[in-house]
Amino acid sequence: MFRFANGELLYLLILVPVLVIVYLLAVGRRRRLVARFGNPGLLRELMPDFSRGRIRFKAVLFIAAYTLLVFAAARPQFGSKLREEHSRGVEMMLVVDVSNSMMAEDFEPNRLERTKYAIGKLFEGLQQERVGLVVFAGEPKVQLPITSDYRMAQAFAKRISPSLVGEQGTAIGRALEQAMLSFSSQSEQSRVIVLVTDGENHEDDAVEAARKAAEQGIRIYTIGIGTPEGAPIQIDGDFIKDENGEMVVSKLDEAMLEQIASITGGAYVRATKQSIGLEEIVKSIDEMEKSDLATVRFEEYNEQYQYPLAAALVLLVLDVFILSRRNPRLRRFNIFREHRSEEL
Repeated sequence: MFRFANGELLYLLILVPVLVIVYLLAVGRRRRLVARFGNPGLLRELMPDFSRGRIRFKAVLFIAAYTLLVFAAARPQFGSKLREEHSRGVEMMLVVDVSNSMMAEDFEPNRLERTKYAIGKLFEGLQQERVGLVVFAGEPKVQLPITSDYRMAQAFAKRISPSLVGEQGTAIGRALEQAMLSFSSQSEQSRVIVLVTDGENHEDDAVEAARKAAEQGIRIYTIGIGTPEGAPIQIDGDFIKDENGEMVVSKLDEAMLEQIASITGGAYVRATKQSIGLEEIVKSIDEMEKSDLATVRFEEYNEQYQYPLAAALVLLVLDVFILSRRNPRLRRFNIFREHRSEEL
């Protein structure tokens, strides 16, 4: 497996065409200045050792050396082998509501953004658990399969938005069933679903899905985000209204969330403006029986930066020793295939 350890440094290659353009502009400017100074033929006689080919060659050496130095700084690496790591932990599927009701602003800046922030903080503190992510509205979608790569999980959590699902609504039951299918065979009884929603279910029987989860030994922890009083839903500056023209107010439905958690042996937590509730749930999960989870990783990457670095140093040394003027002692070899008739 090949990779760049510092891949973001490859953006410095954008300067390569800039250097080429600067060189061409400098050449054009020099020609104009020489033409203004005097007759080119006469000037060639006055400067017999001037070498345009050498200047061009030195520019190529410098740009090539810069390119190689960028590749060296990006640290190319090859993975030498696979290693299987064993740890004891829990598999946790986060099931996040991304329906329009999650855009209500009874939490700042809104329910969904507050949830994304809490999930990001959760991933920062995990160590042995594997995590996955399902988003849902009228239909569920696996946003992130089960993984132990928390950095990737954080990146996916930042991208959570209502645009990830093509159908609006709130189908909690289907989302729970999708999460149940996402666990690996290794986790056995150490499986947890964390459902984050305002509880407004309009599509299916979420309680029946919870019973299926209980039969499989899956605990469901539910987090109710929102307030019982509710808040209007604002999208792109406009408030959502019903068919009668009345403003839609999204209210927290705690009864169903409490029932889902109770059926599976989990717990219900109402989010507050100070804490979504994920920390409390993680503390409870830490007390669960852990399963032996095996993870295959590429390890012991071999550094390859020394090769482009060495090549760049060779080119820079050549650039220093090759003069921009002809060496009278080596003139008869005409290394750069120069002609007396070339322009200055």
